[in-house]
Amino acid sequence: MSADVEEMDLLARLDHPEVEQRQLALMALEEVVSPAAVERLVSAVSDQDPTVRRLAVALLEDLGDGRAAQALIEALEDSDPAVREASASALRELRDDSAAGALLAGARHPNPVVRGAVLVALRERRDPRALSPLIDALRDPVPEVRREAVVSLAYLRDGQAVPALRAILDDPDARVRRLAIGALASVAPPVATGALGDVLVSALRDPDWQVRAEAAIVLGRIGDRAASPSLVDSLSDPFWQVVKEAVVALGKLRTVEAAPALIPLLAGTNADLRRVSATALAELGARAAIPPLLALLDDADVDVKKSAARALAALQIDDTS
Repeated sequence: MSADVEEMDLLARLDHPEVEQRQLALMALEEVVSPAAVERLVSAVSDQDPTVRRLAVALLEDLGDGRAAQALIEALEDSDPAVREASASALRELRDDSAAGALLAGARHPNPVVRGAVLVALRERRDPRALSPLIDALRDPVPEVRREAVVSLAYLRDGQAVPALRAILDDPDARVRRLAIGALASVAPPVATGALGDVLVSALRDPDWQVRAEAAIVLGRIGDRAASPSLVDSLSDPFWQVVKEAVVALGKLRTVEAAPALIPLLAGTNADLRRVSATALAELGARAAIPPLLALLDDADVDVKKSAARALAALQIDDTS
């Protein structure tokens, strides 16, 4: 029996009254399924049996045919969680243009779970037509949807999203604010990254420590030396994670004047801070740090010792003397 004939026979068995026969037919189809089966598989996504629905969705995922988009979007509201999960996964695999219309419309679906899953699918496509619905989604009443919109805009890398991303840096959800900071660094054109400094410096004072840490990371990444005084202020942040990212950023920015504030961190109790401070001071060429760096060669933490040795080498000091 040829593959085409076998496929037709198995598709016909999807109308069998016994659920076990429909399940077996779908499992056998995995070896011979072709795009010609899409319409019949879409019908099976509405089967009364959840296993049949899940198997049909899995085959549609394998095919990645955009004609299945609307059925998969509807399946995101299936009563069975396994079917919902499989449908979300299948949507992410739809690459051809025929899926675009259903996905763009799905971004405005009344169910926030559906909206979020559709935004993830749009993210995978990197379709410039998604820019408008993604920007609209930044105002979604559900924070989980706003988070997906921010991440998807970062993937899209369209500078037109910069004003909208800046506007949500005061979002009530801390994760949205943190993601927006990272997205801005990805989306803003290189010539415009300097203009982000003011909002990122403000973010160093955010009530959430993860937002503050992300702001420090991005300031170091975009090379905004005007932010150096604010990053020095962040060295007194109550969260060591923020201090760590401020130290790393100051090293990247070659903020030489920060060296006196960094040297005391070499004697601190936090090994991570000792390690990154050693590296940053080497980047700053801070020879005043040589005595405490030499002391770190006997540090109890092996990574700190290695960082101190590398820093001393960068400062052209023979750590064996």
